[in-house]
Amino acid sequence: MEKIAFIFPGQGAQYVGMAMDFAENNPEFKDILQRFDKKNGTELFNIMREGPEEQLKETKFTQPAILFHSIAAMKTVLNEFDIKPDYVAGHSLGEFSALVANGVLGFEDAMYLVHKRGEFMIQANDGKPFAMAAIIGLDSITVKNICDEASSTGIVIAANFNTPVQTVISGSKAGVEKACEIAQEKGAQRVIPLVVGGPFHSPLIERAKTWLAEEMEKINFNSTNIPVIANVDAKPATEPEKIRKNLAEQVTSSVRWVECIKFMIDNGVNTFIEFGPKKVLAGMLKKIDRNVNVISIDTLETFNSVKQELGNL
Repeated sequence: MEKIAFIFPGQGAQYVGMAMDFAENNPEFKDILQRFDKKNGTELFNIMREGPEEQLKETKFTQPAILFHSIAAMKTVLNEFDIKPDYVAGHSLGEFSALVANGVLGFEDAMYLVHKRGEFMIQANDGKPFAMAAIIGLDSITVKNICDEASSTGIVIAANFNTPVQTVISGSKAGVEKACEIAQEKGAQRVIPLVVGGPFHSPLIERAKTWLAEEMEKINFNSTNIPVIANVDAKPATEPEKIRKNLAEQVTSSVRWVECIKFMIDNGVNTFIEFGPKKVLAGMLKKIDRNVNVISIDTLETFNSVKQELGNL
């Protein structure tokens, strides 16, 4: 029996003009963006439509923009095809998108939460020098050992396990720079400093975890029979309390993406449908297991090009 998973990207895939074809095609989507702006005193709709790119890159805007794009793409597909996932999962902020997909969170509640999450993740660092970098070409155990070695210089941890040979590190500026130096000595193919707003998924933003937990208490979380595979432990969760706890933990914990994907494959998933900007997760998936089938839906145009494939599921 073929199993299907819906997967959702995190930060870094945003672009000016994102999701506008979905919004123009469906008045309900435009209304959601306008209500979001009214409620939060923001101009997210205009920033997504016209930029500037610098503003779209601000975490408090990036997160709701990507979640909106992902859910608009998913709802556009589900308006035409009756596809029910066996599992859902998302990379970092994408876990909130996944929780809209399995009915745990309402669309507008999820947008509000990730907007607040973005604000909290920046505020929690208090303006201290930080950095994040992608280490490519070394396995995850080597990168973890490098972080341990560099942590005498400053806090640094393996933050995102994206593929077997791509791990993102995060922490204090001194700690990350030292780890990058050691990684190059140990033969990393590439070390890429990332342009980000804070030391995400590191202990440096511990306070964001507390603030987000408090914010989530105000929001209704439903039970579900479609498990979300959580970033923090790569295990399925369906109970609201467990899901809330996982989302708070996730702010300072590593994103165990490789394990999340492997769990789903081991449990019979052979088709992944990626909803959201660009095809970031498809690229990662092929490096985790090149035999899986991945369908990525970013625009109305890409949706139209994969309709036949979706119809066969």
